[in-house]
Amino acid sequence: MKRQKTFNAAVVGTLTVLCLGAWGGCAGAKRFMYEGFDRDAWQQPAKVIATLALAPGQQVADIGAGGGYFTLPLAKAVGETGRVFAVDVEADMVKYVLGRAREEGLTQVEGVVATATDTGLASNSVDLIFISNTFHHLPDPATYFAEIRPVLRAEGRVAIIEVADGGFPSGHDTPPELIVEQMQAAGYVLAKRHEFLERQSFQIFVPGN
Repeated sequence: MKRQKTFNAAVVGTLTVLCLGAWGGCAGAKRFMYEGFDRDAWQQPAKVIATLALAPGQQVADIGAGGGYFTLPLAKAVGETGRVFAVDVEADMVKYVLGRAREEGLTQVEGVVATATDTGLASNSVDLIFISNTFHHLPDPATYFAEIRPVLRAEGRVAIIEVADGGFPSGHDTPPELIVEQMQAAGYVLAKRHEFLERQSFQIFVPGN
């Protein structure tokens, strides 16, 4: 019991320090909780970005951008002539991502404060909708993706990375087959399934006819 109290106190103390500014305030604390210390090892961001084969000048919506873990490398992939929309329902996270982008000179990142049902993006505005570790937060994924379908340009894609069934953290997992089912109900078809992420599914969808 004493050891548990000591651990809890250490966690609270760490988050207090983060919220006081060591990691950019409470948004930085949230980023720490999302990413931890070893995310790169299992998330393989460089391979994920390479697999997407983005071209310079393309436009991407990073929905559920969080602390910008994928937003910034996506911006580098599309280059100065491209654009990445950091979409999140939390305004402080959007502000935080924009601050990180500006520090790295990535002026092609644009912040969008969304709602649970509206991305805030214009029709025919993006080549790729990218969503990582966020699908399970959507109360009605089929309706959500059906309604944002007009956001995609011709030949547009949706990339969904999600904790696989039984993966860590528990309670955040979604069977890949359920994602396919929901996306089919929204009018999309599965175009590709990548198998290199050990903890997560990685699936690409395109609008159906």
